[in-house]
Amino acid sequence: MPAFIKHHKDFWTGVIFVFFGLAAIIIGLDYPMGTAGRMGPAYFPSVLGGLLALVGLAGIVRSFFREEEERMGRFAFKEAFFVLFAVVLFAFTVRGAGLVVAVMLIMMVSAFASSKFKLASSLAVSVGMTIFAVVVFIKALGLPLAIFGPWFGG
Repeated sequence: MPAFIKHHKDFWTGVIFVFFGLAAIIIGLDYPMGTAGRMGPAYFPSVLGGLLALVGLAGIVRSFFREEEERMGRFAFKEAFFVLFAVVLFAFTVRGAGLVVAVMLIMMVSAFASSKFKLASSLAVSVGMTIFAVVVFIKALGLPLAIFGPWFGG
């Protein structure tokens, strides 16, 4: 790693943000942009990708001036696995099992990623997030999601 990079975490975080921001902009080039008053399908991902790339660029620039307190540690494979597995599990269960089961699963499985995992507090947060998701996405926004899906006779 070059000596002029003083904070490696900021640098690599910035690189990741710039990569995904530019990817969103490039993917959005295939769609019509529209205007702020009449947004096309490319408007939101392009604007969000541009903002993400700017935040990443700020992180990269910041890495040249801010001293690192500690070196980068190991990559958290176990934690990344549980979070990614929870997202995939949500995607596969939301239609068949319904929003309640899918949100409970994503919350509980991703909670295993924490070294401070406690069953009681994870269940409490899962129940709260499930209630919040049902109220916001189904009741308030009217999204066509089943509360309990066809796997449970819903």
